[in-house]
Amino acid sequence: MSENAVVADNQQGTLRQAQGMGLRQVGWDTSETTRQTPVTKSEIIAYLNGAIHDATLNKGNRVRFGQKDIRWLEYLKVLLKNIGCNSWIYKEGRTRNLYVLETLCKDLDFKLNATTLKSKREKMFYIRGFFDAEGGTPVNSGRFYIQLVQKNFGKIKNLKILIEDLGINVGKMHNPSRRVNPDYWRIFIRADSHRKFAEIINSNHPIKAVAFRERMKI
Repeated sequence: MSENAVVADNQQGTLRQAQGMGLRQVGWDTSETTRQTPVTKSEIIAYLNGAIHDATLNKGNRVRFGQKDIRWLEYLKVLLKNIGCNSWIYKEGRTRNLYVLETLCKDLDFKLNATTLKSKREKMFYIRGFFDAEGGTPVNSGRFYIQLVQKNFGKIKNLKILIEDLGINVGKMHNPSRRVNPDYWRIFIRADSHRKFAEIINSNHPIKAVAFRERMKI
C-alpha cells in the first residue's frame, strides 16, 4: 500500500471515529449508523447537498433546516463539524414542536446539478441525503413503499437518473394532483427494487433507518 493510501485510510478512520463520538453524544446507536455514514469530505458534502432539499436559504446565506425530530439535525451538525463548518440548533417558539439547524457552510449548493457527481459513492450519499430529507416509507404496518418527492421538476428528474444509474428500478415520475399542487412531483421505487434501494442507499435518518431495518431486515 502506498504512503498516500495509508494516510487516506488513517484520515478516514479518524473521521469515522470522530463521527461515532459525536453521534454517541447525541444519543445515537452508532454500531450501525457509523458503518453506513459518509466518511470522506466529498461523501459528506454529497449527502448534505441531497439533504438541503428540506432546507431554505435566507438573504444572509444561512441554510436553514427545520425538523420535528431533533436527532436528524444533530446528525447533520456532526457531519458539518467534520468538514469544518459551524452550525447551531434551536427550538423555534415556545409552543411549536419544531427544531431548526442553521449553518453558513459554503459547501452547500442549492444549484448543484447532481448528474455531475463523479463517483458511485457520491451519488449514493446524495440520494441518501435526498431521501432522508424528502423521502418516505409507511409509518404503520401497511403495504411497504419507498417514495421521493420534490417541487423542482429538474431536481426530481436528475434524481431519477442517478437512482437508475445504480441499477435500481424507478416508477414513472408523476404529479399526484395538478389541481391541488401543479408543482409537486413524486417517484416511487418499484417493489422489485425495494431491497436493493435499502441495501445500497439506506438511510441515516433515525426514523427511516428503523423502517428499513424492521421492514426489510437490513
